[in-house]
Amino acid sequence: MSVFISLGSNLGNRINYLQQALALLERHEQITVVAVSSIYETAPVGKTDQGWFLNAVAELETALSPWELLNVLQLVERRLGRRREERWGPRTIDLDILFYDRLTINHPCLTVPHPRAHERAFVLVPLSELAPDFKFPGGKTVDELLSELENSEQKVLFFGKLNDKI
Repeated sequence: MSVFISLGSNLGNRINYLQQALALLERHEQITVVAVSSIYETAPVGKTDQGWFLNAVAELETALSPWELLNVLQLVERRLGRRREERWGPRTIDLDILFYDRLTINHPCLTVPHPRAHERAFVLVPLSELAPDFKFPGGKTVDELLSELENSEQKVLFFGKLNDKI
């Protein structure tokens, strides 16, 4: 199945956490990292009194179910020191399933598509690099949703390509 995930980090060596997360995912026998967007530096959303994030989006191919993939993502987060102490708080790494093929899942532990992806520039900008014409539920493309956010206060600054930051 084709899957899009978001990656974010605002603690410690943010680049290193993004790289390590992708490397751990790539090593999984049932996950292939197909493409990774550029990295963007973004102001925090929700809880604004914390450091800026580095964000990216990756496209994966996997035979894992959505629940199995969620477990793998949470295992990677724990391995990289993620602690869930406060909602929207600082984190070493944050891995979210944005889309899992065209499935819709509404469960207290997993919502797919990601419920706020369509309103977050830090998701839409990198996703636009990989799939600008991808359609969200409701029929709008990534680029159409991004154009609707043009006048928002969400700051998304190009940071570089992952390979350039090694």
